[in-house]
Amino acid sequence: MDLWEVERERGHIAVEVSGAGPLLLCIPGMGESRASFRHLVPGLVRAGYRVAVMDLRGHGESSATFTAYDDPAAASDALAIIDLLGGGPATIIGNSMGAAAAVLAAAQRPPMVERLVLIGPFVRDHGNAATRLLLRLLLMRPWGPTLWRAYYSSLFGQPRALDHAAHTARAIALLRRPGRWRAFQATTRTSHAPAEAALATVSADTLVIMGEKDRDFPDPAAEAEWVANALHGEHRMVVGAGHYPMGEQPQAVLDMILPFLRSGENHG
Repeated sequence: MDLWEVERERGHIAVEVSGAGPLLLCIPGMGESRASFRHLVPGLVRAGYRVAVMDLRGHGESSATFTAYDDPAAASDALAIIDLLGGGPATIIGNSMGAAAAVLAAAQRPPMVERLVLIGPFVRDHGNAATRLLLRLLLMRPWGPTLWRAYYSSLFGQPRALDHAAHTARAIALLRRPGRWRAFQATTRTSHAPAEAALATVSADTLVIMGEKDRDFPDPAAEAEWVANALHGEHRMVVGAGHYPMGEQPQAVLDMILPFLRSGENHG
């Protein structure tokens, strides 16, 4: 495993690279770090892939000195990483907000992104504008970190990984470092409208994976089907899983991803 610092304007993006073979780039969601893929990466490496896992801007070990923390910024970082690691073609595995970044990257540079795996994908805005504004205002208050910790902790389904408590505690601790909460607040203000607008232009083969108990969506199965249909892809549900099925039930997710990847390679 190698840890890279990919230089970008006004900061760097931390990227962990393991294995050898076709390139997979994993993008975590808001409030998480690359550790959210910690239980999925070993299986992907054993299956013969080179796996890069990035930290979003202001998250994990990436810089918190940027001026933009939205989906387009994350997409540009993803493309810069793929360029640095050989230019692709790559598969992007994006969770939550990372799925929106994956969609934008695939729309902007089709030759570089041949497949998408979207896990618990936010590729359009949900709820009304007033509700989203209220959440952002609450996160700005002194009790913002406490509010986020409670909500974040509720996003996981069952069963949970043996290291779940340590992982979630570290995720919260990472956001307490200097400058990180400000960057996190900026991240919460992103709109997924650009990703939704780009859906119709994406040509990459797509697999959508959704936790059956993902409370970020009123009807997770309906959302998974909508995203898959919009991208002319397919979708799978993980029974009992929440918003982070790759961390909660990594073997189930791996069993969904590997046939999809191999099918694309067989037809490539």
